[in-house]
Amino acid sequence: MNLSVSELIVRYLERLGIDNIFGMPGAHVLPIYDRLRDSTVKSVLVKHEQGAAFMAGGYARLAQRPSACIATAGPGATNLITGIANAYAERLPVLAITGETPTYQFGRGGLQESSGEGGTIDQARLFSSITRYRRLVERTDYLGQVLNQTTQALLGRDPGPVLLSIPYNVQKETVDAAALEQIHLPHQPALGDAAPADAFAEILRGARYPAIVAGYGCLATDARELVATLSERFGIPVATSLKAKGVVGEGTPLSLGCLGVTSNGDAYRYLTEHADLLIVLGAGFNERTSHAWDARLLAGKRIVQVDRDPARLGRAFQPELAICGDIRATLQHVLAVLDATAMPPKALDRLDAHRTGTPPDNAAGADNGGKFRLIRLFYEALARRFPQDALVFDDNIVFAQSYFDVSDRNHYFPNTGISSLGYALPAAIGARCFAPDSPTFAILGDGGFQMCGMELMTAVNYAIPLNVVVINNSTLSLIRKNQFQLYGERYIDCDFRNPDFALLAQSFGVAHYRVETEADLAVMFDRADLTRGINLIEILLDKNAFPSYLSAR
Repeated sequence: MNLSVSELIVRYLERLGIDNIFGMPGAHVLPIYDRLRDSTVKSVLVKHEQGAAFMAGGYARLAQRPSACIATAGPGATNLITGIANAYAERLPVLAITGETPTYQFGRGGLQESSGEGGTIDQARLFSSITRYRRLVERTDYLGQVLNQTTQALLGRDPGPVLLSIPYNVQKETVDAAALEQIHLPHQPALGDAAPADAFAEILRGARYPAIVAGYGCLATDARELVATLSERFGIPVATSLKAKGVVGEGTPLSLGCLGVTSNGDAYRYLTEHADLLIVLGAGFNERTSHAWDARLLAGKRIVQVDRDPARLGRAFQPELAICGDIRATLQHVLAVLDATAMPPKALDRLDAHRTGTPPDNAAGADNGGKFRLIRLFYEALARRFPQDALVFDDNIVFAQSYFDVSDRNHYFPNTGISSLGYALPAAIGARCFAPDSPTFAILGDGGFQMCGMELMTAVNYAIPLNVVVINNSTLSLIRKNQFQLYGERYIDCDFRNPDFALLAQSFGVAHYRVETEADLAVMFDRADLTRGINLIEILLDKNAFPSYLSAR
């Protein structure tokens, strides 16, 4: 049976299980949009294509499955780049579909032509370093194989974004529907030899004060419950990276909280002063997590590292035992070995003493003088009000790292990847499309809000419940802090005026809450519909209130 290429693409989206595609139509992708009208795939019209890529990324990040965005040729495609770059850094399976001028116009200067011919921009090449696979589809005879390669990149062991750029005339050509049968799910290799996991168990048996450093890999491999089981059964404290907050419930007895240069330093102090074994599970040990690669974190300790990405093994430190494999499968084997030999729980005397100690006043997350009191109280109230099922996307990660205790039943998504300002708002919209009943928060600074703030109207247009929390201090906080600490208070291009957020919310048709006092905060949590409403919440902060950590640059 023959069908148009545009219909084949839509059927391919359905086969991938994609139920939302985020984007903005243009003349060069209208054939695909026309077929979406009769599809189970729901299109979501955004205000800017960057928002579409961020929404697709937020969807993929929560769902742990492919998502999609779509844009026209030229500026539509180039506007996707920041969001696709973020998806690449986060290893998110985002399919970006873009249009292109008809092939018979290549090199002739057609409107928005991006073929790379005749001096035009090369659209596919622009994405070459931020996608796992990309293709300008100029013919139909190899389309089935192109879609198979796309599937391998989206669903493989090392997933990431894919770009398919399809010229207008190719979308309208016909192709045999059997092309879809050339698509095969990628093979996922098993863990392999159990010997490394046996060695892991033996090293753990010999340690007196082991500690776990849990990274995002624990979430990506669905190993959260196994990490908690290993910790609780054998008395092993757990620190997490920023992206892994909530692998074990923060605030529980064995949680050390978040490890990172902008955190309160509690996890860092325990690991440097007390641990004799570090079990690093799916943590990249990047600049933030490693406290700028502080050698004291690793000094005098045995180290076991487990990661499914071989490039991460030994990248930042030399482990005694490196296991390249699935974290979940590895922990299952280790637990079976330890249970079979009845290993007793580890001593917690050092942890108990650590808990009663007084953190230094200059800890990175210390709220000296109560300058962040409102923000701290907000996060504490948020944790109490929503102990489960909440989705929190956070641009302004410094405060949450210290003040937000993420339970093991919530989802916290910090702005990592390439750390693009404004990410939280559109990403939260994308995630809420996957989980329509989950209370959803986008927390960002006022500078970041003004980058992607119009996507709030996307939430309004589709009645997507969302709470946008803006930290209002009329400055780019990180820039101002750096200029204060490193440049002799020579401030330039960090301060600005904000709009009246109450009037802005009124124009959007959403509820507004302004938090200047503790009483305002109580009123907001009492009156706002934080589950089904759309709310713009501003929390005021002094522009000269800086976290005390020192930036490296």
